[in-house]
Amino acid sequence: MTDFAGLTSVLGSTLGAWYDFRDLNNLQRLITEWIAEWGPDWLASIIAGVLGTLGILGVIGPTLLILIWVERKVIARFQQRYGPNRVGPKGLLQPVADAVKLILKEQLAPRAADKLIFFLPPVLIFVPGVLIWGVVPFGPRMSVADLNVGVLFLLAVSGTTVLVIFMAGWSSNNKYALFGAMRAVAMSISYEVPMVLALLTLVVFSGTMSINGIVQWQQQEDVIFILLFPLSAIAFFFAASAELNRTPADISEAESEIVAGYHTEYSGMRFGLFYAVELGNTLVVSAFIATFFLGGWWLWGLDQWVPSWIILLAKTGAVYFLLIWTRGTLPRLRVDQLMSFCWKALVPATLLFVVVAFVERTLLISEGWDTTVALPIMAVFNIALTLGAIMLFARVSRPAALRRPARIRMAGTEIGGLRAARQVASRTEEPQFQVGGD
Repeated sequence: MTDFAGLTSVLGSTLGAWYDFRDLNNLQRLITEWIAEWGPDWLASIIAGVLGTLGILGVIGPTLLILIWVERKVIARFQQRYGPNRVGPKGLLQPVADAVKLILKEQLAPRAADKLIFFLPPVLIFVPGVLIWGVVPFGPRMSVADLNVGVLFLLAVSGTTVLVIFMAGWSSNNKYALFGAMRAVAMSISYEVPMVLALLTLVVFSGTMSINGIVQWQQQEDVIFILLFPLSAIAFFFAASAELNRTPADISEAESEIVAGYHTEYSGMRFGLFYAVELGNTLVVSAFIATFFLGGWWLWGLDQWVPSWIILLAKTGAVYFLLIWTRGTLPRLRVDQLMSFCWKALVPATLLFVVVAFVERTLLISEGWDTTVALPIMAVFNIALTLGAIMLFARVSRPAALRRPARIRMAGTEIGGLRAARQVASRTEEPQFQVGGD
């Protein structure tokens, strides 16, 4: 008991200090306050943003190199292969070797391509990928920009990636690249609808568009949204997978149909930039799924002892593993199957849960129900509704049973069949051939 009290006093004394690693914002606040003493306030604000951006890039860069190795190793285990095992111990240096190879490769461009627009997409696609990280709350006060409309900012910035992809496909002057870009645009626009509806469910029920506010609501009510709205979580997961162009939704890169999709003509590090952004987007999507539906940096009081950013990273890693699992096990779907699943399954399901969230939120406010009793009841009802919706979709999408084929009649019993042919052959006299004289 004495040890516990001593640990509590030590943690309490370090709370808010610049060396308190539970909240990395303390060090940044120390630097900005020091700058504000001798400089203008606007300079301190700019430096705070620069420090946050450099911190994000400094963490994401090495993390992506590690995740490339992890993803290849995990998928290799799923497919009963070894994976990278030549460069470095256990193949750990394989991503570095791949990066060096891409950097040293010659940068080529098609002769008929629009050179200016062709060179811009590999650079522009980094912009939304970095901006989205700015609204990820790693803790109660650990975010570069804690916006009160963070959900709207997330949807607006993520939607600009479609423009960059279409620029890459159109400027290549290649029909396969253009087809891949058109597929990616059509799929992204379609799957943004269930993604928006899934997030709208959380916004309606929590009453805030702040991403950090959604996490704090889960902390206040002692519940995570995946228990209250499981179907919205499933829909957001599938919609995000489609937005990422990952298997089973990588129709824009179907090798047997359109070669490599919109980046067919890109070589060297330009292709490497597209690949790096795809991995970075996968990581940030995992972070947002953990934030919206798994409580983010909060975990039933554990955040009082474990740094909040470690809790979020652990949840992000679990979701990332689930994305790798789906990529390594599920086959690629056809274009019509993906579009049908989006408009016939995900959109109606998420729209239904928006209505359910609105009704339940209205009942909580108007009737003044106790949330400790009402929320478990709503969770049970919503889980049952989710199971019913999944069973209904499985029943409706099941292929119709084929009718029993009619019994094949023998050819000899039909007019003009084998029997008639034999009768005709028996009446026909074979020609007589003579050899020699008379």
